[in-house]
Amino acid sequence: MATVNCGRLDVRTVTGRSSGSAEDGIDPTTLGDDVRSLARDLVAIPSHTDERAAGDAIAAWLRDRTDADVRRDDAGNVVARRDPAGSYASADGADDPPTLALVGHHDVVPPADRQVDDAGGYVLDERDGRLYGRGSADMKGAVAAAMCAFRDADPACELVFASFVGEEDGGVGCQAAIEAGFGPDFAVVGEGSTNYSGPDVTDVAVAHRGRRGSTLVARGTAAHASEPGAGENAVYRACDAVDVVRDLDAPTVEVLGHRVSGSVAVTEIDGGEAWNVVPDRCEVTVDERTVPGERANLARVEAVEGVEWVVDQDLPPMACDDAAFADLVLGAASDAQTGDPDLVTKPHATDAGWLAAAGTTCVVCGPAEPGEAHTDDESVSLATLDRCYGIYLRAAERVGRAAD
Repeated sequence: MATVNCGRLDVRTVTGRSSGSAEDGIDPTTLGDDVRSLARDLVAIPSHTDERAAGDAIAAWLRDRTDADVRRDDAGNVVARRDPAGSYASADGADDPPTLALVGHHDVVPPADRQVDDAGGYVLDERDGRLYGRGSADMKGAVAAAMCAFRDADPACELVFASFVGEEDGGVGCQAAIEAGFGPDFAVVGEGSTNYSGPDVTDVAVAHRGRRGSTLVARGTAAHASEPGAGENAVYRACDAVDVVRDLDAPTVEVLGHRVSGSVAVTEIDGGEAWNVVPDRCEVTVDERTVPGERANLARVEAVEGVEWVVDQDLPPMACDDAAFADLVLGAASDAQTGDPDLVTKPHATDAGWLAAAGTTCVVCGPAEPGEAHTDDESVSLATLDRCYGIYLRAAERVGRAAD
């Protein structure tokens, strides 16, 4: 059985302030005590270039409001564990209950000009039942809901809260935590799953696509354009490679009865140095949305003479591998709202992909709606934050008891 081996992490336990500690200057009593006020306070902290202040606030709040073992690693991740003494563990480990993690991230993409004030602070606005500001939907609102649920739950398992850095940079914080031993049995990742199956409903995503970004590098031989036969035109070779990409079939798979379809597309092309020179180099950018267990056969482009395929980024997809866990979280979601949530799939990559690849059974469930993240008027429904708190709380209290 996988465990959260925080003892293997390069961390320091946050038990009090000391000179030079990361939490110096943070007064947790000034941070909100309920989901909505805590969300406002977290969204107000700039974290697009440096996540430390946001991480400091999260760690200080957890230390002040819970009896959890709260730790920071060198990457800046915040990991808190309830049951640090292992009170649920059996003597031989054979009957240990599972570990559940509520997972989020506290970094954000750069704000638009309208989302910052003259001093560089984040602009917040609240109207029509929504909180506006960079990171409100993606995903400090969900982080606040998870923190409050982590505090309030009466779990029958080891309950973990984790907020990672660097999700917007390819999941570097999550990867660092995994490499250092972070490995819960189950995780609810609080990325957006609201209004996927219908209006005013927070669904549970059992799969999402990944992203593989590639560059096709076509090389040739330069020559004067008045004698094109004297060279090898790299643009022509690149075009031949593009034809190969156009003929590729993007795979489709099923996860717990739900279809996930991939895609592959050429998005950029760059070649040539002058109007009268046969180009000796041309680069083509390919965006592929991957599905669990399958990839488009991009290696076929290297059958074109002079073309090399280079993978620049490979964010893994996610597939939930445990129908019972998916149903447990769906039941929690059903009981936390008046709508009728469903199991759905998600088009975007999240840290759940890295966790699933490392062996954690994941679902994605959170307040963000399609089209909200990364926008100039990003916002989140305050009522949906309350709803997600209820989902996380119920899930935390049912994992472990469901196994009894």
